[in-house]
Amino acid sequence: MDHPILSNRSSLLAYVTIWIAVFVIYFALLYYQFGLTANDAAIDSAISILTFAILALTFWYPCKYLSPEKSSLLKVLLNHVVDAMIASVIWIGMLRFILSRLIAENAADQSFLAASLAWRFLIGVLLYSVIAAIYYVAIYYHNFQEKLLREAELKSLVKEAELKTLKFQINPHFIFNSLNSINSLILSAPESASEMTVKLANFLRGTLSANDDSLRPLAEEISTARLYLDIEKVRFGDKINYIENIPAAHQKIKTPAMLLQPLLENAIKHGVYESLSPVSIRLQSRVQDGFLVITLENNFDSRSTPHKGEGVGLANIKSRLAMIYQRGNLLKIEKTDDLFRVKIYIPVMREA
Repeated sequence: MDHPILSNRSSLLAYVTIWIAVFVIYFALLYYQFGLTANDAAIDSAISILTFAILALTFWYPCKYLSPEKSSLLKVLLNHVVDAMIASVIWIGMLRFILSRLIAENAADQSFLAASLAWRFLIGVLLYSVIAAIYYVAIYYHNFQEKLLREAELKSLVKEAELKTLKFQINPHFIFNSLNSINSLILSAPESASEMTVKLANFLRGTLSANDDSLRPLAEEISTARLYLDIEKVRFGDKINYIENIPAAHQKIKTPAMLLQPLLENAIKHGVYESLSPVSIRLQSRVQDGFLVITLENNFDSRSTPHKGEGVGLANIKSRLAMIYQRGNLLKIEKTDDLFRVKIYIPVMREA
């Protein structure tokens, strides 16, 4: 930490202002309490305050290196007691040297100077204590600000790491399911397996960059979602009926990367996979109360045995939304007898 007064112009100005106030008090003490003439009181006050103000700048260094965090409190106090006494002696020596020459021909002033050395010494000790305390306040304030900055940086790094971890969960989860599908098609429909492999490669190539960006336009998310559906249509064909209603204005709004694909994967796993009839997957959006509301719904066969999964997709999205927007209520799930609906709320005000 640099010198808190010499390294900052505003602090230096405040320092000078404070010493001007001390000069006024010191002058009043000499003039009214000790009966010095206005001229003598002004000269004495000016020399006393100027010399101590310059000397006080050096008090920073013992305060900087005598930290209660690194040494015992008793050791710090004893060192400062000694430093205060030495500083007062040096100050008085400077005053005696300068003032004695200015008042060499005035016996009364010479007598007053000699008689005032004791209380000047006490004033020096008192001023040292006050200034040292101010320096320690400056040190602790600086350390506190640095601590807050480090904590903020650490939280940012932790948040970034957690977001990347959540996003990296998506591709392995999807790849696992896709490879199982390809495996099942290799013998029964090798051409479909080959087509699905090519589309999977294209899909992964397009999503690699998404793992590095926190937000991207909804249009890019929709493009990724269509690629994903192309892959799944190789396996399920006409069983997937995809309906999309996203206004062009909404597609410019930025959303978390890889937001829609887990929703579609969930719809296919719990809707298309478990149903013998075609399943309609509807993606739509609207702006409501400062939020872009993205809704994805699909019908399902309520009579089928529910497909048990690890629940990675929706839990992943909920966690990422909470981390990015600092709100835990941005994902809502609605389920009826034959309809499953997921709503995601994206704060539109963030785009401004």
